[in-house]
Amino acid sequence: MGNLISQRVKERGFDSFRICKFLKCTDPEWKSMQSQKSLDTDIVLKLSILLEYDFFRIYSQYLILYAPQANVHYNNVANKQSLLPYYRKNIYTKEVVDFILEQIENGAKTKAQIIEEYKIPKTTLYKWISKYHQFKKQE
Repeated sequence: MGNLISQRVKERGFDSFRICKFLKCTDPEWKSMQSQKSLDTDIVLKLSILLEYDFFRIYSQYLILYAPQANVHYNNVANKQSLLPYYRKNIYTKEVVDFILEQIENGAKTKAQIIEEYKIPKTTLYKWISKYHQFKKQE
């Protein structure tokens, strides 16, 4: 995470003084943050705002690809209600959809392998194929 943040800082052309002032930290603390594998969510949120980039999307894309869906009952506890907000749909970004469809096009994976490995519903995958196949024909 630190490497990705330092890369975005270079892209945006920010100096360490401005970032240290925004985060209310010292220069050595900032340098340490840039080399860390993970950071506190409060710091990631502040840096996302300052650098105008959603660093949380990195985590959510990983979860979309590799975590089981909520409706798969691995640890089923009957009628247990969560206090956390409930989101009906997964967020599949354009990059994730392109990645999946590219694997099918290149023959790297079959549709069945995609459904099994990434836990993407069959109907969702076929909708992507029909929707994005039309766009490629128009290009």
